[in-house]
Amino acid sequence: MVAWTWLIPALALALLAGGFAVGMGPLLVVVCGVVLIGAVIAAVHHAEVVAHRVGEPFGTLILAIAVTVIEASLILSVMLAGGADAASLPRDTIYAAIMIICNGVVGLCVLVGGLAHREQSFRVEGASAGLAALIALSALALVLPVFTITMPGPVYNTPQLVFAAVTSAVLWAVYVFVQTVRHRNYFLAPPGAPEEAHAKPPTSVQAWASLGLLVLSLVAVVGLAKLISPSIEQAIAKAGAPKAVIGIVIAMLVLLPETWAAVRAAHANRLQTSMNLALGSALASIGLTIPVVAVASIVLGMPLVLGLDPKGLVMLALTFLLAAVTLATGRTHIMQGAVHLVVFAAFLFLAFVP
Repeated sequence: MVAWTWLIPALALALLAGGFAVGMGPLLVVVCGVVLIGAVIAAVHHAEVVAHRVGEPFGTLILAIAVTVIEASLILSVMLAGGADAASLPRDTIYAAIMIICNGVVGLCVLVGGLAHREQSFRVEGASAGLAALIALSALALVLPVFTITMPGPVYNTPQLVFAAVTSAVLWAVYVFVQTVRHRNYFLAPPGAPEEAHAKPPTSVQAWASLGLLVLSLVAVVGLAKLISPSIEQAIAKAGAPKAVIGIVIAMLVLLPETWAAVRAAHANRLQTSMNLALGSALASIGLTIPVVAVASIVLGMPLVLGLDPKGLVMLALTFLLAAVTLATGRTHIMQGAVHLVVFAAFLFLAFVP
């Protein structure tokens, strides 16, 4: 195992402990930001080792689940600390994750892959199943609360929240079953597509070591992100940006490992892996996070605002319309990537200038 792959996670955990012990000064914030990027790269490396050992699509699933579990934990911790002021943070973070993945990550992967290989291919069967589930989950979590009438405002009452949580978890579990068991071949590279060349699969010991270091790296990523988040919040407040930007920053920091892995796969002409990562991450972001925050809201009595505003509804509908067009044929080129990135730029711009 290369030294940096375990030295960086160790350094990140040491900084994490030091930051909680002595507090964060300006210099330590900068150092933590640099090490955070290194921990992201280390997490991707270890995820790829594990993925090589277990094969696709299980490998990409591991990274998606690990990152999303920690994302849900981060949201929950901020909700507990923020109280009523953080009622819309889960919505903002989940919505930002969908926009980042479906426009930013997909657009960047398609553009990078198109520039390097002109056209790329993937399995429509798996992508369409993932997109259908994502549309349904998004509607249940972010759209329907706007139109229900039992409670005033874009919120669910307790039975509605329980229904949304259960159906989200069930639909995500069915998708995982389809991806890994029932129709596993739908998520493998299509016939004729290039496969990643490996000299030799890692041993079981190497795979287990990488799995442990992957978890430590992800913990370090989220922990460091939480340490520097007050500085980010202060910068956002000084800039006069809306509070929703905090959710975008959290989503970007947490999704860094998956974004890096997906773009690398697309550049290596493995767009199928990129699509598995992107759609799987977006589904896990809703399917796992909504049940967690719903249980926390009910048990702890915390307010929870889920419904999007009209601008968010329009952007969400536009995103899914474009995704349906991009995923329709199983082949991509740079034009599709450019369109997704423009929509992502519009999302970021409108977040700062609503």
